[in-house]
Amino acid sequence: MNLLISIKPEFVKKILAYEKLYEFRKSIFKQDVDKIFIYATYPVKKIVGYFEVGEIICKSPVELWNLCSDGSGISKNDFFRYYANSKEGFAIKIDNLHLFDEFIDMSNYEDFKAPQSFCYVENNDFLRELLLIYL
Repeated sequence: MNLLISIKPEFVKKILAYEKLYEFRKSIFKQDVDKIFIYATYPVKKIVGYFEVGEIICKSPVELWNLCSDGSGISKNDFFRYYANSKEGFAIKIDNLHLFDEFIDMSNYEDFKAPQSFCYVENNDFLRELLLIYL
């Protein structure tokens, strides 16, 4: 399976600069995932590439920070603000980042609705057709 994941542009920039080596989430996908396509949210609205899923770490926010802070791409205050009231969190290791030569401008597609967090590419006919070349 493959995902399309929504990420704020400020964090996409850090991923592209290899400053952010982990994607943090409060909840995790239920199926096995091979690739995660990166959708930079408003105002960018582009799919910029994908990465392969490395290790997925599930720990308390304190333990996650201790393990992943060097590659977090986020300040300590913002990290703990994000995980406020969460007993556990997930860090997805970003492996083998692949950037598209030309980013896919999703503002060109009226029917596209950005996922709140993520969506499975194979369960979405539009995305499956659009990203077929990369699967």
